[in-house]
Amino acid sequence: MTEFDLRNIDKSKPVFFVGIGGISMSALAHILKNDGYIVRGSDFKESETTQQLREMGIAVSIGHSAENVRGAGLVVYTAAVKKDNPELLEAGRLGILAIERARLLGAMMKNYSYPVAVSGTHGKTTTTSMLAHILCGAGLDPTILVGGVLPLIGGNMRDGGKEYFVTEACEYCASFLKFFPLYSIILNIEEDHLDFFKDIDDIISCFQKFVMRLPENGAVIANFDDENVKCAVSGSGKRVITYGIECENPDYTAKNITFDKTGFAAFDVLRNGAFYFQAKLNVPGMHNVKNALAVIAVSDLLGVSKQDMQKGFLSYKGTNRRFEHKGEVGGAKVIDDYAHHPTEVKATLKAARAVANGKKVWCVFQPHTYTRSLALKDEFAKSFFDCDGLVVTDIYAAREKDTGLITSADLVDVINKNSGNATYIKAFQDVADFFKERVSPGDLILTMGAGDVYKIGELLVK
Repeated sequence: MTEFDLRNIDKSKPVFFVGIGGISMSALAHILKNDGYIVRGSDFKESETTQQLREMGIAVSIGHSAENVRGAGLVVYTAAVKKDNPELLEAGRLGILAIERARLLGAMMKNYSYPVAVSGTHGKTTTTSMLAHILCGAGLDPTILVGGVLPLIGGNMRDGGKEYFVTEACEYCASFLKFFPLYSIILNIEEDHLDFFKDIDDIISCFQKFVMRLPENGAVIANFDDENVKCAVSGSGKRVITYGIECENPDYTAKNITFDKTGFAAFDVLRNGAFYFQAKLNVPGMHNVKNALAVIAVSDLLGVSKQDMQKGFLSYKGTNRRFEHKGEVGGAKVIDDYAHHPTEVKATLKAARAVANGKKVWCVFQPHTYTRSLALKDEFAKSFFDCDGLVVTDIYAAREKDTGLITSADLVDVINKNSGNATYIKAFQDVADFFKERVSPGDLILTMGAGDVYKIGELLVK
C-alpha cells in the first residue's frame, strides 16, 4: 500500500467523512478544519455531534448519497462502513482517493514532534486521559484524541500545538498498524476481538508488528507484569522501558501502596530501583496504579517534571463511563463503567468493593457482542465473585448479528455454577425495579458494559 501523505491533498477540494458523527471521525474532522482544510461529511442521523460540526462551519448531510462526495479531494471512512456504501462507490467511480480513518490518523501523527500511541486490550481511555491531564497541566499544549468524554477538554479531543500528540491505538482490525508513533505504550494483551483475530497468538503477532513500527529514536513502554506484552516486545531491537508491580526489576514500579476509604491509591514511585516521588490518585483500583506507572514512564520521556506529574494525577478524576458517579437511589451510589472484558470486569468490581467499604455491591452487566460473549464465556463465568447480586441483561450486538450460539441466559447459567449470584432480566425498567427493591443506604450499584447499559443508571437516579 502506498504511504499516504496529507501534504499531497489539494486544500481547495473538500475532505469528505463518511460517518462524520462518530466520536473519532468528528475529532479528525475538527483538526483538519482547524488546519485549513475544507471539511464535509455525512451521517445516518442527526446528533449533538453533527450540530456541533455545523456550528464549526462543516457541512453535514444526513443520509448517504452518491452526490455528497462529488467534488471531494479525499474521502475518509471507518472499517464499519460497508463496501456497498453509495458514497464509497461513487468515490471509486470518480477516482477520488478513499482511505480508512486509521490511515488518516497515522498521516496526521507525522505532523507532530512527539506522537504517543496508547495501546492495550483495556485501560487505553483512562491512561490517555491521565496523560492528557499531566501534559495540559505542564503547559505543553498537547493535541489529544481519547475514546471517551474527558471533562478537562470538554469532549473527546483537544486541538493543541504541533509538538505533542496523544491518541488511543486500537488493535481491532489491526488499525494501529497504520500509525506512526514515536512512543508507544502497551498496557496489556489479552484475547479479545475474536471476530477479527484467530487466537491470542494472532493478537500478539499484531502487537509485535505494532512495536516494529517505532523509529530508531522511539521507545515502547511495556507492562512486564503481562507475559503477552513481554512476548510482543522481546527480540524487537527497539528501546523497551518496562513497568510493573510483580515483575522482576522493572524500570518503573510502585511500592508501599495504600488505599483510602474511597479506593484511591497512594504509593511510592521507584525509578530504576530508587525512590522517585510519591503519587496520589483520584480514581480507584490497583489497575489504575499500573496505568499511572505507564504514564510516568512516557512523561519522563517527554521531559515532564515529577511535580507536574503529581499535580496531573490529583486533577484527574475520571472520564465519562469510567467508574463515573451518576447519583444515588435510596441512599445507594450508582456508578457506571465501560468494562466489557473479563479482566476489566474483575478489576472494576474489585475497585467497587473497596469503594463500598463493607456495604453490598450490586451489578448489572450488559455483555458486548456475541463473538466476545461466546469466546470468553468461561472467563466471564469466573468474573463476578466481587458482587453480592448480579443482573445480566441482553447482549449488545454492536456491529454483529445474532448467531444464536450464545445468549445472556447461557452466561447466567455458567456464572451461577461459579459465584451463584446471577439473574437474567431483559427490560431495563425491570432491572431498575429489581435494584430499587433490594438496595440499602450505603450500597453501590454498578452498571457495566460498552453498550447502552448506562441508561439503567439514569432510570435509577431519576
